[in-house]
Amino acid sequence: MTDRQAWWPIWAQKLQRWGLSEPMAALLEAVGPLSALAAQAIYVGQPLFGSTAAQSGWSAAAEMLADPQESRSFASYLRKEGEVD
Repeated sequence: MTDRQAWWPIWAQKLQRWGLSEPMAALLEAVGPLSALAAQAIYVGQPLFGSTAAQSGWSAAAEMLADPQESRSFASYLRKEGEVD
């Protein structure tokens, strides 16, 4: 498990709480190369995201979005987590 993947359970829990797990998984799979643009937007906006811990999470999200394989893996993880409930 990478440092970025350590954030996955946290993100998945929040997305499940908000009922956004499946929509986010579908979005991650559908946007493909556009996720790199989202990653760049996160990198640019990081100074606005608050504490160092929050920035670390946003940095991990940006790195995940910049890697198409990892984005697909996270989408798969979201779907598997949703099956447990």
